[in-house]
Amino acid sequence: MATQTIAAYDLRTRRHSQEVADRNLYLFAAQQRARRGPTPEVFFPKRLDNSRLVKAADPVRVREMRIFTAALSILFVCVMFYGWQHFSAIEFGYKVEAEKAQKAQLEEQNRALRLTQAQLCDPHRIDRMARQLGLDAPRPGQVVRGNDSVDTSAPVLAEAAPMHLR
Repeated sequence: MATQTIAAYDLRTRRHSQEVADRNLYLFAAQQRARRGPTPEVFFPKRLDNSRLVKAADPVRVREMRIFTAALSILFVCVMFYGWQHFSAIEFGYKVEAEKAQKAQLEEQNRALRLTQAQLCDPHRIDRMARQLGLDAPRPGQVVRGNDSVDTSAPVLAEAAPMHLR
């Protein structure tokens, strides 16, 4: 049964391809008749042997091509240089903006730190914390200060101490 189905399919496929081939042959013949006109076309083959031909160098053409290549190369280099400058300027612009943003952030952080420092150095706050820890104000005579008569900003004469040898 399966072989009969395949054979029938092959027969239909061959019949269809034959119909297409016949139609193409008919259309080709119609095109030839339409082209011919009243006289038949005759074609004569002519064999050409170009193996012995040598292309002659044209110095004018070579010079023109070199000038053209040099001009295009210079134009390319100029365009690349302009593009490099342009994109570098854009990149530096982004860097400047990033640095400005970082500067603003650091200024804000500095302001916050100065405010914190001012709050921490407040004498009333320090006195309050000292009293909470049980500290009192110093009594008279409890504070001993060093020699205040020495001027710390005045120059000092250097002295060499003798070395003891053992």
